[in-house]
Amino acid sequence: MMRNPSKTGATALLALAALALPALAQNKPEAGKKLYCWDEGGRRICSDTLPAEAVNNAREEFNARSGLRSAEVQRALTAEEQADAALAAAQAQVDAAAVETRKRTEQAMLSTYGSEDVLRRVFNERAAIVDNNIQTAAYNVASLRDALATQLQAAGNKELSGQKIADKQADDIRQRHRELQAQLRLQAAFERQRKALDVEIDETLARYRVLKGIAPQ
Repeated sequence: MMRNPSKTGATALLALAALALPALAQNKPEAGKKLYCWDEGGRRICSDTLPAEAVNNAREEFNARSGLRSAEVQRALTAEEQADAALAAAQAQVDAAAVETRKRTEQAMLSTYGSEDVLRRVFNERAAIVDNNIQTAAYNVASLRDALATQLQAAGNKELSGQKIADKQADDIRQRHRELQAQLRLQAAFERQRKALDVEIDETLARYRVLKGIAPQ
């Protein structure tokens, strides 16, 4: 029986197409699939998979179907860099808050204090508190030093006479010495506060004069 040559050729072409479809489907990139390119050891590496050792590297990502770059990922920060970045971010937040606080303080200062004398009286109240703390600390230091000197002299006289210093007496001397050191630290801290307050007063008064138009910017 004779076959139609044209029909036989068409059938053969359909069979070949059926065999080729699976291969074409395998080579065609899936929707959303990416290609990754990164530098490693001085070489440029591109792959459709990203190995674990390259996750922290800087890389470019491409759409596998269109070939267009879809993203650029920076390398992961080290622990030190992360700490520096966190510190910088925190400092920026503090600086921004300080600027906002200063604006509100200046507005309040203009609306609250009608004259420089009124503003000075507020600072004088703060200065009086700090000065009182300094005087109290100075009095305590002087009293503790005199008491410690008396105890040390009594202990020295005992040693010179060949007597043994009692444990309680030695403990009292050590305790009095610790109290004196603590008061000296307090006194120094109060004195630093006073100096800082003087600077704050000068700067605030100068700023007040500028806001009031009394002094040039």
